[in-house]
Amino acid sequence: MTTLQQELLWRTAKATILQVLRQHGRMYGYQINQAVQDRTDDSLTLSFGLIYPLLHQLERDGALLTQIAEVDGRLRKYYSIRPSGGPSPTRQTTGLEHLTRLMPLILKSSPVWAVCP
Repeated sequence: MTTLQQELLWRTAKATILQVLRQHGRMYGYQINQAVQDRTDDSLTLSFGLIYPLLHQLERDGALLTQIAEVDGRLRKYYSIRPSGGPSPTRQTTGLEHLTRLMPLILKSSPVWAVCP
């Protein structure tokens, strides 16, 4: 996978996670992954090697709050959007939205004269 593909996957996953948390509120990692799969008709499955580093980064960046709760004798970490005081989750997705708007222009066929000097 190229660096550009990795960056696109990272930003797509990040924006999707933030949107899922905006809509559903407090969730734990597995719930987030299931919601992402449901939202994308199983087109985007976040591996645990992707989702948890992303969640940890968003937490470090101040976009997410965490809460640990005991469920059936096990500790579970819940994530939610920080109401205030941290970076805006909306700003977190701006780069992806900009790239999404540019993609049709990037992928559009160019005349030969435009790519050859």
